[in-house]
Amino acid sequence: MPKRLSIVTVPILVIAGLGFEAGSQSPPRPQPARIMPDETPIMATEIRIILADAVLTGTLNDSKAAREFAAMLPLTLTLEDYGSTEKISNLPHRLTRDGAPAGYAPSAGDITFYSPWGNLAVFYHDFHYSAGLIPLGRIEAGVEALRQPGAITARIELEVE
Repeated sequence: MPKRLSIVTVPILVIAGLGFEAGSQSPPRPQPARIMPDETPIMATEIRIILADAVLTGTLNDSKAAREFAAMLPLTLTLEDYGSTEKISNLPHRLTRDGAPAGYAPSAGDITFYSPWGNLAVFYHDFHYSAGLIPLGRIEAGVEALRQPGAITARIELEVE
């Protein structure tokens, strides 16, 4: 009889050690994420950047910041040269950081938002990882037109087909 008792006692002790109580309910299952109407994913947004002597075409990504930027368009901005790597300009207001990465390593052609300064940054040369840099999209054609020295005026608008 002692052997039989010990065989029954061990599972009870193991169950008790796991914190199981008779009559307890299993934990609730996680609920699936809900997409709110204002967060419905949209297709990538085509844009044009019109300079005095060139038209660049690009695509904005589907991030919340990129959608906010697209809502500002059309915009006419003075793009100042910065570090012989990018053209920058202040925006009418800051873009959200919601859902954005902590930073980004841009390549030539990347359209970004630099959140610490609140400015648009369009890269015409590759650059290293920068904290606070948020990718918005990419120039598909014509990035070499940004390599001219000094400030340039650019009109950025949605591509309407």
